[in-house]
Amino acid sequence: MPGVRMYCTAACPYCVAAERLLRSKGVDEISKIRIDLEPRRRTDMTAESGRRTVPQIWIGERHVGGFDDLAALDRAGELDPLLRGATG
Repeated sequence: MPGVRMYCTAACPYCVAAERLLRSKGVDEISKIRIDLEPRRRTDMTAESGRRTVPQIWIGERHVGGFDDLAALDRAGELDPLLRGATG
């Protein structure tokens, strides 16, 4: 399973929902970067993703986007193969 990395905050309901969805798919470890605790990391997130909102999620080297993007991948049947490391 490729690594999962997520920029997030503690008070963000979309961050919680993204983590819940990922955990339901068997993801045991999520590398969380808490921009509420480390505000300077928002600059890193914005530079890397082009977005300013949380969550911002990466699966392996692929930037998935936010929760809505993650949920859309799941609905399209593309999340499970991505989490298994299938490259298509």
